[in-house]
Amino acid sequence: MEQTQERATHVVYSKDEDGQVVIADEVVAIIAGIAATETEGVDSMNGGWSGEIISLMGIKDLAKGVAISIEDRHVSVDLSLNVKYGYSIPEVSKNVQDKVAQAIESMTGLNVLDVNIEISGVVTPEN
Repeated sequence: MEQTQERATHVVYSKDEDGQVVIADEVVAIIAGIAATETEGVDSMNGGWSGEIISLMGIKDLAKGVAISIEDRHVSVDLSLNVKYGYSIPEVSKNVQDKVAQAIESMTGLNVLDVNIEISGVVTPEN
């Protein structure tokens, strides 16, 4: 039998008689990526050169441009995103921070310590 790759996971709920709930880090990153891209003014996530290669292959990477760190049920999120031209970068960034933190906390029960944003580009309608 082929051995599967070891994924980083965290126990988010444990009860002796019912078992436990374990969430992979990648799931938290996907939640953050979806919440960020659903925010008005965000054009896309920026995953660097490797993310672009994956996109060119037709594979949708929902965690592209997202890095997370989880320790003792506390999450730190780093996002790299492209903003649509004409939107206020500080306002879009604040909305992304709020939406990502709310999505992670409500879906996983983990506590979000911070959501750090790097604006990698501004996308015009011509792009």
